[in-house]
Amino acid sequence: MPVISVVVPVYNAEKCLNELCSRLKESLTGINSYEVILIEDGGKDDSWKLIEQIVKSDPHFKGIKFSRNFGQHYGITAGLDYAKGDWVVVMDCDLQDKPEDITRLYEKAKDGFEMVIARRVRRNDFFLKRCSAILFYRFLNYLADIHYDYRIRNFRIMSRNVVENFRLMRENLRFFGGLVDWMGYPTAYIDVEFKQRFSGKSSYNFRSLCKLAIDTIVAYSDKPLRLSITFGFIISFLSFLVGIYVIYRKIFFGIPIMGWASLIVSLYFIGGIIITVLGIIGLYLGKAFYEIKKRPLYIISEKIGL
Repeated sequence: MPVISVVVPVYNAEKCLNELCSRLKESLTGINSYEVILIEDGGKDDSWKLIEQIVKSDPHFKGIKFSRNFGQHYGITAGLDYAKGDWVVVMDCDLQDKPEDITRLYEKAKDGFEMVIARRVRRNDFFLKRCSAILFYRFLNYLADIHYDYRIRNFRIMSRNVVENFRLMRENLRFFGGLVDWMGYPTAYIDVEFKQRFSGKSSYNFRSLCKLAIDTIVAYSDKPLRLSITFGFIISFLSFLVGIYVIYRKIFFGIPIMGWASLIVSLYFIGGIIITVLGIIGLYLGKAFYEIKKRPLYIISEKIGL
């Protein structure tokens, strides 16, 4: 059984795979036994052909190919399902996570921690992107009731105990960091230097980030539903006060009740709130519908080295 397994989801990473695997071999040479599992997530380039060549040339490397694009967090799940190591490292393929930091994670884990997470000292993004990331994760943490640090990515090392318990969670809505954080194992952090992407650009755009945030909020919290109830009570209470005020003016001062325009505006306002709340409820029902289907989280079309 390998001492360390390294799980790497791969998506359109043809240009950086050779560099990644070369640096992984150099970084893991001091470890008695290891394996690297590369999960090709239905990309549009020749990443899988390159993975096949790498696996054939080095038995430490293994490959999994999805039948289509399922997403990064499902790729991580597949890698963890097949990882056999006493310790399992999860990292991205774009070399923003340095393979040379794996030994630092491993040494820290041997101090008695079930999990050690790499935390970026600072982001080298431009100012507006850093601000938007901070706001995005604060909004996500508030609605999802989680505490996710925007400086943390997927790069971490986990014990076999953590991995086995992670495998038990098979819900369709997957956010790797949130699922691991929910388990509550003793965790340590090491500060690492944030590197620029070796090649290409991120597959996450604003739309995909918003979708991930919505899925995470729905999967981990019912706070939007509770907030809609609170907001409904506030609107009802304010409407009651306004009603009393209007009746008071009519009875004691003879001031006519406000007319058609104010009534229509109020109806549109309340109607918009009702539709929004129904949309939130529908979102939760839709996600529950996907969960009860019990479809497999991913489908593998090919494996090599496993």
